[in-house]
Amino acid sequence: MNDDESEESEREVRARLRELTQDHADLDSAVQAMANQAVPDLMAIGRLKRKKLALKDQIELLKDQLTPDIIA
Repeated sequence: MNDDESEESEREVRARLRELTQDHADLDSAVQAMANQAVPDLMAIGRLKRKKLALKDQIELLKDQLTPDIIA
C-alpha cells in the first residue's frame, strides 16, 4: 500500500468516524426526547440505547484504526 492509498484510506475512516459520531449524537437526542415524554416508551428507548452502544463500539474500532501501534 503506498502513501496515497494510505492517506485516502485514512480520509475514508475519518469521514465514517464523523458520520457515526453524528448518528450517535442524534440517537442520544432521540433517547432524551423520548425519556422526557409523559409516558415514555421504554421498549423503544431500550432499542435506541442498544443502537447507541453498537455505534459507540464501531466508533472505538475506527479510532483504533487511526491510532498507530506503538512497539514497546
